[in-house]
Amino acid sequence: MRLHISVIAALALTVAAPAAVFAKYDDPDWPCIQRRVDTLAMGQMWAGPFPEEDWRAHATIRTLAPALAQRRVTTEEVQAQAAAFAQTLPPEDRPEAMALLFAGILDQINTRRARIIAGIGRYARTQAALSQSIDTARAEMAVLTDASEMDFDRIDALEEELDWNVRIFRERAQSLTYVCETPVLLEQRAFAIARLLSAIN
Repeated sequence: MRLHISVIAALALTVAAPAAVFAKYDDPDWPCIQRRVDTLAMGQMWAGPFPEEDWRAHATIRTLAPALAQRRVTTEEVQAQAAAFAQTLPPEDRPEAMALLFAGILDQINTRRARIIAGIGRYARTQAALSQSIDTARAEMAVLTDASEMDFDRIDALEEELDWNVRIFRERAQSLTYVCETPVLLEQRAFAIARLLSAIN
């Protein structure tokens, strides 16, 4: 589903699109320059003890983890609320509770990342289909303009279609940078929260 060379060559003259759109990738459905990581593992970022039970089994954590996983909640707020929760527990229970809390937050982040990554795949397939449509229209345009008797009505219609499709392709390509950064930003958030929670005692 890679973008067709003829379309890329044509758009290169008119579109200042991000380099990621035109890079080559092992996964044809993954258009981002960032490496695709489908699931973040707790072992990658958590240095403390691993939880011995499911985070959903703890009533407070079952409510707190989804709330703190929200992107609108700052890391400072995460630290403050997690520290307040830790203070309600005996000191010996806090490491396990923080591990459970992080497991819950990471589970929520992984769920959101999975939806975003799936959406990026659909985005790439849509762009590939649009690329094919542009190629087809350009090929027809070449035939029409080489004909001894040109069909000007059809040529005008094709020009309008091409202008519209190229504009859509360009706008989507320009927004791809932000779209591709979202899974990375969520990964960075998970690492930051892991550091904060592991320091609470």
